Amino acid sequence: MGREVAESCVDGVVMEMVAAYCGGFYAAKPELAARRIEAIGFQVGHQLTERYTMERPRFSDHLEAIKFICKDFWSELFKKQIDNLKTNHRGTFVLQDNRFRWLTRVSVDPSVESMDATESDSTTLGDSAAQTTSMLLYFPCGIIRGALTNLGISCSVTADMSNLPACSFVVRIKT
Repeated sequence: MGREVAESCVDGVVMEMVAAYCGGFYAAKPELAARRIEAIGFQVGHQLTERYTMERPRFSDHLEAIKFICKDFWSELFKKQIDNLKTNHRGTFVLQDNRFRWLTRVSVDPSVESMDATESDSTTLGDSAAQTTSMLLYFPCGIIRGALTNLGISCSVTADMSNLPACSFVVRIKT
């Protein structure tokens, strides 16, 4: 039996990492915080893929590797598979998780969104919450990119969280 960590511990570590980089280390430079959070995710994804593919043959094509990420890799991380995979068959894949665990407890206060621009404190709080939530997604983007890089696929990964708690990860294969 492998070692496991409680989901709440992982959730807490991820939230604290984002808070530390956004609020402490790089408070004045959010782009540096985003790069650092993504780099940590890259390392995690790279190492986890090493562990999860140890006894597997190499994947023959990009689609096979992406399917591994959607089924086996995501199941190991989040105890569920990706809900939907779309591709344009030209190197772009969209992985959709309809209930992304790290976003299920995140909410943006609707009263903050509907406030007047004259109430700058409330607007700043809403912007801050949205920015922190988007910063949270740099980590799983890094995990996916690190995993695919370890599988020999150079790519870029972005996330879309327009419909919380659903999240879409767009993987663009570099040729």
